[in-house]
Amino acid sequence: MSISYAKLWKILEEQKISKAEFKNLSDMDNDTLKKLEKNDAVSLNQIEKFSCVLNCQIEDILEFMLEKEQEKRFTTIELFAGAGGLALGIEQAGFETLGLIEFEKNAADTLKYNRPQWRVIHEDIAKISGLNLEEYFNIQKGELDLLSGGAPCQAFSYAGKRLGLEDARGTLFYHYAKFLEKLQPKMFLFENVRGLLTHDKGRTYQTILSIFEQAGYIIAENQKKVLNAWDYGVAQKRERLITIGIRRDLFQKIKFEFPTPHQYKPVLRDILLDCPKSEGAKYSDYKKEIFELVPPGGYWKDIPENIAKEYMKSCWYMEGGRTGILRRLSLDEPSLTVLTSPSQKQTDRCHPLEARPFTVRENARCQGFPDDWKFCGSIGQQYKQVGNAVPVNLAYEIAVKIREGLECL
Repeated sequence: MSISYAKLWKILEEQKISKAEFKNLSDMDNDTLKKLEKNDAVSLNQIEKFSCVLNCQIEDILEFMLEKEQEKRFTTIELFAGAGGLALGIEQAGFETLGLIEFEKNAADTLKYNRPQWRVIHEDIAKISGLNLEEYFNIQKGELDLLSGGAPCQAFSYAGKRLGLEDARGTLFYHYAKFLEKLQPKMFLFENVRGLLTHDKGRTYQTILSIFEQAGYIIAENQKKVLNAWDYGVAQKRERLITIGIRRDLFQKIKFEFPTPHQYKPVLRDILLDCPKSEGAKYSDYKKEIFELVPPGGYWKDIPENIAKEYMKSCWYMEGGRTGILRRLSLDEPSLTVLTSPSQKQTDRCHPLEARPFTVRENARCQGFPDDWKFCGSIGQQYKQVGNAVPVNLAYEIAVKIREGLECL
């Protein structure tokens, strides 16, 4: 017998309450939230508190299931997995991970450490995509429920007037397309930066869509959208272009819609004040002294002009607002997009309460990683892994909608 909190998540969705807001309303710690996400047991007192907060009965929140009643685990394979933000969100939505491919050693080590049960493949994807994938993953063509991942944005070498797979040869996206072609999953999730829409005047994304269609998938207008993580329980402004594909023979059966934005948008106050200590970069004494002059929510215009001019040097004469220079965040706003380096002159994100960059764990909180998710490698490598990740709760929200679509079958 096992516990399921699927009813709880459904109530939160119906009442448009984010996980972050629910955590605060229930006076819940992070460990309890993690237990809920894993369908682990929590105390009866805690369950009673949840029912009071949501104005419902205990039986409306949880249910006990016999083995035969347990929810179907849909299968997924992820490419370019990084430190696991996307994969973790998809797992939380009820998917069983059959394999993850990641070339960067430290990121692969992060995945192996945190999920020993996952099959983490530390290899060049070019060496995997050419194999017999049905045999390699022990799955029949057409059986896989979901292929996920996001290849880096690269220019294509166009072979002719008709845009096709050969135009993508030599890029990492080519291997994503080969996986689709060979495994024919029921659905796919392709995530990328918003800039892909305008890359090479839009031609790159149009080529990608054309290749998806040639591989046997339909991408309707309501299956591609730029989503901001801040709308989905993440205390960070971070936009990602999400493209969802449905295999052509299943298009009339699978219904997909993007998740509805939450009413409550979390801010740094929700996630920073109880953040565990961790390693992090430091400013030079000179830079620290200057940042102590910047108020929370301010930037270079909020300090004496002579000091700002000396610090900015040639940047002082550049056009534009240059709002990223000497930028200090406030507890009452979300984080700006978490980057792969914590201290770049034109993209500063100073801590609201202390004159220093965010630590690795604070950045991980901004990305929605649980506090026990350990990042491997040097401090610089850890910052890079966190900065490259898809926010966990954004991934979860999208994956829930994908699961709902697959449940139509």
